[in-house]
Amino acid sequence: MSRVANNPVPLPSGVEVKLDGQQINVKGSRGAMDFSVHPEVEVVQDGDGIKFAARGSAKSARALAGTTRALVNNMVIGVSEGFEKRLVIQGVGYRAQAQGRKLNLQLGFSHPVDFEIPEGVEAQTPSQTEIVLTGVDKQLVGQVAAEIRSFRPPEPYKGKGVRYSDERVRRKEAKKK
Repeated sequence: MSRVANNPVPLPSGVEVKLDGQQINVKGSRGAMDFSVHPEVEVVQDGDGIKFAARGSAKSARALAGTTRALVNNMVIGVSEGFEKRLVIQGVGYRAQAQGRKLNLQLGFSHPVDFEIPEGVEAQTPSQTEIVLTGVDKQLVGQVAAEIRSFRPPEPYKGKGVRYSDERVRRKEAKKK
């Protein structure tokens, strides 16, 4: 059994948390987020942290308490530090270019791929083969990175495609004669 919910969420300096019934509002230097807590989860704010507990002894209530604690912890980290995902493009002629709220990708297709970056995520291209996504919402940053990667996932024979910077692609051996 996981004991994630037993650990309080620490609040760094500069982060304000406001509890309004089952609604949590977190405000920091990078932005603000809010979250609606499930009725089976009890939220208590101490001076330096937030504690979560299950209202009942049901297994689902304990699971929800741990999940809620993890989501609120991600919100606190997001509004104080932010989240970042790095994507690397490998392949001859493959490149990316950020243009405002659009990301222009050349991925070996007969046409360029124009990806509209959603609100809440910023994209930079420090080089033609590198994409850096930053934002406050961990889930949104990860989802955008996964959507960009899905245009051309890395293939196992030559390793061409879009991959995460820390991703290792298992290579396969080519066909023998």
